[in-house]
Amino acid sequence: MIDAVGQVLGEAVGVAISPVPIVALILMLFSRDAGRNSLAFLAGWLLGLTGVALLVIALGIGSESGSDSGGIAKVAIGLLFLALGVRQWSNRPRQGEQPPMPAWMSSVDTLGPFKAFALGLLLTTLNPKNLGLTISAAASIASSGLERGQELAVLATFVVLASSTIILPVAIYAIAGERARAILDSAKGWLIRNNSTVMTILFLVLGAKVLGDGLAALA
Repeated sequence: MIDAVGQVLGEAVGVAISPVPIVALILMLFSRDAGRNSLAFLAGWLLGLTGVALLVIALGIGSESGSDSGGIAKVAIGLLFLALGVRQWSNRPRQGEQPPMPAWMSSVDTLGPFKAFALGLLLTTLNPKNLGLTISAAASIASSGLERGQELAVLATFVVLASSTIILPVAIYAIAGERARAILDSAKGWLIRNNSTVMTILFLVLGAKVLGDGLAALA
């Protein structure tokens, strides 16, 4: 089972390094109903990761009987990540420019719990990076040959690690309350300024890894 955890560790780190969702969560923590909204966002995030992974495992993508499908999926995801890395770099802000953020981000601090939950769900199930990495990790779990209980344990480990950067701000706010504002605001500023660079490197590294894993599975 340790080997299976090692196989999904890279994907978990890739999901965890998600500047836009982290910034969205921090903005929620500055809203009027910060506690409920942040917990709702976290719940949607966890449900999205878990639901996608369970679906992949249930369909047997990457299992012994469907190893070719798992390899093909990983090759496609790897190529997509490499393309996204090139696109991210070509669209990066020039020196002195203010990095743009998604238009919907301006209203994040006004969302209620239901919409916060929906946003967390969408940022895992519709975000190409997070969706692709979750599918890749679940395919690795399905091909590990573990018993179902062990598969679920590895899946739970993946979800917790992939969600660590979402769980941490919620925990900081729960412990420190308004005293955490300075820390969270500083983190938000750094993520906004360095989003393009972080995502470019991440897409290229993960694209190469997932592509290599897919080619190895098809060999």
